[in-house]
Amino acid sequence: MKKITMFYLEECPFCQKAKKAMDELMTENKAYQSLDIEKIEESENVALAENYDYYAVPSLFIGKEKCFECTIQDDFDSIKANFKRVFDEALK
Repeated sequence: MKKITMFYLEECPFCQKAKKAMDELMTENKAYQSLDIEKIEESENVALAENYDYYAVPSLFIGKEKCFECTIQDDFDSIKANFKRVFDEALK
């Protein structure tokens, strides 16, 4: 199992959609509940965030590899599908 690092902002509407998507995915697939996900609030951890290559939140990394970075075109279903893809990769 690989560790996931997630960058988010508390007030970000896309991050709120991501939180809901994560909750749904973990309810739908109990295996996701065992994932090692480090959630980092970007504004509280600026120095750490600067060590990662991303522009928008939420962003997901496995190691230093960016696996998903949200865009303004992403709706809830897109965010959920991308989180599922990253979760599945982390379980390998």
